[in-house]
Amino acid sequence: MWIKSSCGGGGAFGREEERLILPGILALRGRGGAVISGPEVPDAIFARVGGGEFDGVLGLYHDQGLIPFKLLAFEQGVNLTWGLPFVRTSPDHGTALDRAGKGTASSASMESALRLAVTLTEKLFR
Repeated sequence: MWIKSSCGGGGAFGREEERLILPGILALRGRGGAVISGPEVPDAIFARVGGGEFDGVLGLYHDQGLIPFKLLAFEQGVNLTWGLPFVRTSPDHGTALDRAGKGTASSASMESALRLAVTLTEKLFR
């Protein structure tokens, strides 16, 4: 299988993508019916997400993933922490302390986080 990888600049910026990231992607392909692509160029992937090409993105760094994610889904966005022995979700937007008690904060992201936590808990811990 040929994998196009344009993120590491052909090794100009290191070989971590080839050594660490690509093997993980290959190991996950075909599991659970998910279609997994990548590695993808981080500064261009979210335009494709906005166009509906992907259901999700795994960002390796906070600012690489969270900033564009908030631009696309601020009111509905949910953070999910993997690798814990329990389901952990949280609203994407943070605490909104500047809006606390003013009746101006939206609960949409919190509601999305709770729905996802319930769905994952039902699927993972039956």
